[in-house]
Amino acid sequence: MKKIILSAAILAVAGLTSVKASEIKNPVMISVHQDSTTKTPVELKDLPEPVQKTLQTDPVKEWTPTAAFLVTNADKSSFYQIDVKKGEETSSLKIDKDGKIVQ
Repeated sequence: MKKIILSAAILAVAGLTSVKASEIKNPVMISVHQDSTTKTPVELKDLPEPVQKTLQTDPVKEWTPTAAFLVTNADKSSFYQIDVKKGEETSSLKIDKDGKIVQ
């Protein structure tokens, strides 16, 4: 009788301490977005003609260009980033290959 009660107690404790693991039914998708923008330095004299003409227009010609970069985005769109300076003030302009200022 003692053995039967002891066996029942062990089975009861084992039943209470069983692991309730379940299978993952909806796996979690992890995606990483990598920014693949490239920035290539360009000599000011090597800028395309439309970009140079834009730099000589009225609101922009007050600023002096100091550096230029060709920025190419992941979607293959590109523009020229022109760093400009006026006195102590510095800024940068984004101009596309057709000479239009990009916002």
